[in-house]
Amino acid sequence: MKIASVVVDVPTKQTDKSYDYLIPEKWQDVIQPGMRVIVPFGPRNIQGFVTGIKVESEIKQLREIIEPMDIEPVLNQELLELGDWLTDKTLCFKIFAYQAMLPAALKAKYEKKVRLAVGVEPDQLPVQLRVYFETGQMLDWTMALEHNIVPLLQREAAAGLLEVIYLVKDKVRKKQVKYVKPVVSPEEIKNELEGLPANAEKQKQILRFFLDHNQPIELKQLTAELKVSSAVVKALASKQLVAEFDMEIYRDPFEHRSFERTTPLPLTNAQTTAIKPILTAIEKNEHEVFLLYGVTGSGKTEIYLQSIQEVIDKGKEAIVLVPEISLTPQMVNRFKGRFGDLVAVLHSGLSAGEKYDEWRKIQRKEVKVAVGARSAIFAPFENIGIIIIDEEHETSYKQEDMPRYHARDVAIRRAQTNNCPVVLGSATPSLESFARAQKNVYHLLKLPTRMNNQALPAVEIIDMREELRAGNRSMFSRKLFELLQDRISKKQQTVLFLNKRGHSSFVMCRDCGYVVNCPNCDISLTYHRAGVQMKCHYCGYETIVPKVCPECSSEYIRYFGTGTQKVEDELGKILPEARVIRMDVDTTGRKGAHERLLKEFQEGKADILLGTQMIAKGLDFPNITLVGVLSADTMLHLPDFRSSEKTFQLLTQVSGRAGRHQLPGEVIIQTYTPEHYSIELAGHQDFDQFYQREMLVRRMHHYPPFYYLSLITVSHEELLTVVSATEKITNYVRSQLSNEAVILGPAVSPIARINNRYRYQCLIKYKREPNLTKTLKTILDQYQKEAKNGLLVSVDVNPFILM
Repeated sequence: MKIASVVVDVPTKQTDKSYDYLIPEKWQDVIQPGMRVIVPFGPRNIQGFVTGIKVESEIKQLREIIEPMDIEPVLNQELLELGDWLTDKTLCFKIFAYQAMLPAALKAKYEKKVRLAVGVEPDQLPVQLRVYFETGQMLDWTMALEHNIVPLLQREAAAGLLEVIYLVKDKVRKKQVKYVKPVVSPEEIKNELEGLPANAEKQKQILRFFLDHNQPIELKQLTAELKVSSAVVKALASKQLVAEFDMEIYRDPFEHRSFERTTPLPLTNAQTTAIKPILTAIEKNEHEVFLLYGVTGSGKTEIYLQSIQEVIDKGKEAIVLVPEISLTPQMVNRFKGRFGDLVAVLHSGLSAGEKYDEWRKIQRKEVKVAVGARSAIFAPFENIGIIIIDEEHETSYKQEDMPRYHARDVAIRRAQTNNCPVVLGSATPSLESFARAQKNVYHLLKLPTRMNNQALPAVEIIDMREELRAGNRSMFSRKLFELLQDRISKKQQTVLFLNKRGHSSFVMCRDCGYVVNCPNCDISLTYHRAGVQMKCHYCGYETIVPKVCPECSSEYIRYFGTGTQKVEDELGKILPEARVIRMDVDTTGRKGAHERLLKEFQEGKADILLGTQMIAKGLDFPNITLVGVLSADTMLHLPDFRSSEKTFQLLTQVSGRAGRHQLPGEVIIQTYTPEHYSIELAGHQDFDQFYQREMLVRRMHHYPPFYYLSLITVSHEELLTVVSATEKITNYVRSQLSNEAVILGPAVSPIARINNRYRYQCLIKYKREPNLTKTLKTILDQYQKEAKNGLLVSVDVNPFILM
C-alpha cells in the first residue's frame, strides 16, 4: 500500500498542510513527489502537489487519488524543499509557493495530450501503444486514463520516446505548422509518375521530390523550393498519394533573428582580479556570495559570461537574473551570441506558450543557462553551478504579492543547497548588500574603471529655479537646448530621460486649485493624451477630462507635470528637424515593439531616444554622447525611506549610458533641488560618499540595513473597522516583542484608499526578535477567519514599497 502526501489548491490557513491519499493500484508506480494530481477534497475534485510518498498513515479512512496530471514531476526535490522554506520565510501558503515556481501555462485550465517525441517513429513503441500514434496524431490524456495505459506511457516518456504537452485553453494556442508527407511506397510513386499526363508537370515535380526525400516537409518550404502552388499538393492529396497534416513546433521567440557567435574577450587586469575568486569557488564547489561592484561600463557582463563558461565546462547549469526592464534584446544577444542554443530566456514579453516552451527546454535539460527576470530563479535545473543577479539593487527583484519573496534571498538559498557561488552585480549596490560586503558577509569584488579606461561622462547639474528666474519657461534648460542642437549638427545621438509615466501628472483648476481625484482611491488621476482621458493607475478607473472645474465652474482647467508625450510635442516645436523615438508604456505595449524601437535607434534612424525607466538600463550604443535627465527629483518626494537611494541609483545608471565607447559623453541633470546630496553625488558618480551619507540617515531613523522591517497592512470598506482592527493588531505586536523593537502605528497608509477600501498599517523595525515570526503567523491565522467579513490583513517581511 502506498500513500501520497498532497498539498491541495485551497489557499487557507486551515488547509495549509499536506493531506494523505491512497494511491490506487494502477497508479502505484506512476505517482512521484513533485507531480500534480487530482484529488477529492470535500464535495469537489481539485488539483494538488504530491510532496512525498509513504507506506502508512494515522488516518484510518483514506480517500483515493483520482488521477495524475503529469507523466513526470514538474517540481524536483530541491524545489519542493525550497517551497517549504519560502512558506516559512514569506509567511505565505504552501500552495502559493509551489505555484510561483511554475510557468503560467501550467496554472491555467488546459487539456493534456501525449505525442511522439521529435524524430521517433510509431514502430519504436511497444505494440499496445503503436495504434494510438500511427498517423502522427496526439493522444488525449482522458483517453489514456480510460484505456489504462498511463504507466506504459510513462515508461516510454522516461525513455524519451513520448512527451506530454499542455494545450492551454484560451491561454496558449499551440504553434501549428502544415506539413506534407508521401503516403505510398516509392514503387507506387514511380508507377504514378509514368501514368501522369504530360501537362501535369507540377505534380510530377512534387512526386520526384518525394522519391528523393521520404521525410515530411513543411508545406511552405515545399511550395517555395519547387515554385508550385498549394493547389497542386491538394490535387495529389485527393489522389491519396500524399497527406497534409499539422505538426506542433516549439515557439521560438527568437526565430527571426540570427545571433552572431562571439568569443570570450581578453580580460583587463581589474577583471582578472575580480573573476579569480569566483572561478575558485566554482572549481571547489563552494558556496560564497560575491558582490561585484563596478562602475557603469566596467565590463561586468564579460565576467558573467566567462564564469558561466567555466560552469558549463564542468557539466553544470547557470541561472542569470536581470531586471525586467533591462532584459533588452542587447542583453539576450550577449548570452545567445556566446552560448547559442544552450540558453533559455524567460521574460514577460513572451506569450504564455513561448514561456512554457522555454521552461520545458530547461526541464528536459536541453539548455544549460536560464536568463530571465525574477521568476527565473525557480528554473527547474538540478545541478546549478552559479547564480548571477545583475543590477542587484533593482526593486523589481521583490515580488509584491504572495509569496512576497526577494529573488536574492531565494538565489542564496538555492546556491547553499547546490554548493555554488552567487554573484550580485551593480554599479550602485543596494545599501543592504554593500553593508554586508563591508562586514565580510559578502565577498566584495571591485571594478573601479571603465573597460577602455574611458572617462566617466562629465555631469552638469542645472538648477531649474534659476532658469525660471531668467525667464526660461521651457522644460529644457538653455544649456541642454544648446547641446541638443550641437549633437544634431554632429550627427551624434542623445538619450532624454523622464522620471515618470503618462502625458502629464494631474489635472488642476488654476482658479481654485481643485485637483481631479479618483472616486475610489485617494490619489489624483493621471492624464493620458491618447483619448483625452484621465486614469487611476491603482484601480483602473477612467474618465474624460472635464471642460470646466467641477468645484468653481472656471474654464481654466489645465494639465500639470510633464509626460513623455508632452516632451515629444515640445521637441517638435523647438527642434523640428530632430527625429525622435519615444519609448514608454504606451509605445512599447505591443509585442516586439521595444526591440523594434531600439533597433531603429541603433541603426541611426533617430537623433533622440526619449523615454522613462525602461531606457535607463543596459543600453550600450557607441553613438550616444549626451544624456539629459529632465526631472531628477520626482522620486525624491515619495513617502519612502529609500527614495534618495533610488534617485541616486537611477541617475547614476542613466548617466552611464553616455560616452561608453570612443566618443566622450556629457550628462545634463535638470532639478529643482540641486542641493540634495543624492543628486549632487550622482553628478560625481560617487557611490562611496553617498553610502556614507545615506547610512547616517538610516542609522538615525532606524531603517535598514541597521534594522529589519515588517509591514502589516489592513484594509476594509469601512473606516472604523480598519482602525479598530489595526489598533488591536498593533497592541498585540507590542505585547509580544521586546522593547528594542520600534513599532509605528496604527497609521494611515501613504495611499489611504484603493478601490474603495480604506488602508491602515503597522510598521515594525527590529534587530533580533525570535518571537516575531510566531507573532505574525498568529495574527494572520486569527484574521483569516474574518476574511469572510471583508477584512484583509497582509504581512510583508522586508517590504520594498511602503505605499
